[in-house]
Amino acid sequence: MSAGQINVPIVFRGPNGAAMGVAAQHSQCFAAWYSHVPGLKVVSPYDIEDCRGLLKSAIRDPDPVVVLENEVLYGVPFPVNPAIMDKDFLIPIGKAKVMKPGKHVTVVGHSRAVETCLLGAAELAKKGIEAEVINLRSLRPLDTETIFNSVKKTHHLVTVEQGWPQSGIGSEICARVMEDETFFQLDAPVWRVCGVDVPMPYAVTLESAAIPKAVDVVTAVTKVLGKK
Repeated sequence: MSAGQINVPIVFRGPNGAAMGVAAQHSQCFAAWYSHVPGLKVVSPYDIEDCRGLLKSAIRDPDPVVVLENEVLYGVPFPVNPAIMDKDFLIPIGKAKVMKPGKHVTVVGHSRAVETCLLGAAELAKKGIEAEVINLRSLRPLDTETIFNSVKKTHHLVTVEQGWPQSGIGSEICARVMEDETFFQLDAPVWRVCGVDVPMPYAVTLESAAIPKAVDVVTAVTKVLGKK
């Protein structure tokens, strides 16, 4: 409308994803919806470091930023690095973080799905499989460089998200890999682990069944690696 001449420094912060029995009105994941919009920056923090660093960067950004937080993570204790308490501590928007190094498969997630990735990686380690876990942190812009570099090392990729499979964050990552020379580094098709393709149920038991678990990550990685 202004041909880029006017900035709109505003932050939209709110809950996103499954939140323990509050049904489709409050528990669905709309990360892909927001990240589809040109001009919006979208971040999806996992731990306390992400929340502090990304929110501060969002507030300082001259343009609109959407901050998507999972309510379940509000009650999860995380270790605190004293460095994040520095008043100048920031996490750049558009930069992912390797949470766990590995050499056999790259597992990518955001928000609470990072926890699912880490739990799955711990189970895979018992089988001798070293999974590299990437916390996206930012959904738009998407840090494809970190993903590509990891895939070129592991030659396998699994994406994990609470959102639905169609037109999801995992789908976008798959497309980016396919369109890049990184595609030729893959030894197997990319596998997506997503929420079940239904409106989020109200019952806690059904809600739990509708979102990915660590066992789903293990199953996906096992298939991608061609193991039983």
